Amino acid sequence: MKWIALLLPILLVACSDKTNPPRTIAGADADAGLQVMRRVGCAACHVIPGVDWPRGANGPSLKGFADSPMIAGRFPNRPAVLTAFIVDAPSMATDTGMPAMPLTQDEARDVAAYLYTLHE
Repeated sequence: MKWIALLLPILLVACSDKTNPPRTIAGADADAGLQVMRRVGCAACHVIPGVDWPRGANGPSLKGFADSPMIAGRFPNRPAVLTAFIVDAPSMATDTGMPAMPLTQDEARDVAAYLYTLHE
């Protein structure tokens, strides 16, 4: 019985709420990010809430992106990592189908800000 008393606090912590806090990027503009995504054609590969056409099927859907703990299933979903991935995914994941994007750092930050508005 003593082991139950010792194990209980560990189990309670393990079962606690693990939701991610909202991610924000200071100075970034989510609305501008959506416009950048439309301009450069991100929806040619991804389904993107807020973009009706095209509805790409090659890349993953970006619906609920803000709630995902990982980027591309292998990188922590953090603003600096996401911004770097948006600009030059192949330098981070050589096996990705996502091309390097012709974006400035500010544009990539705006895109990341938009992605962080996409909750399930």
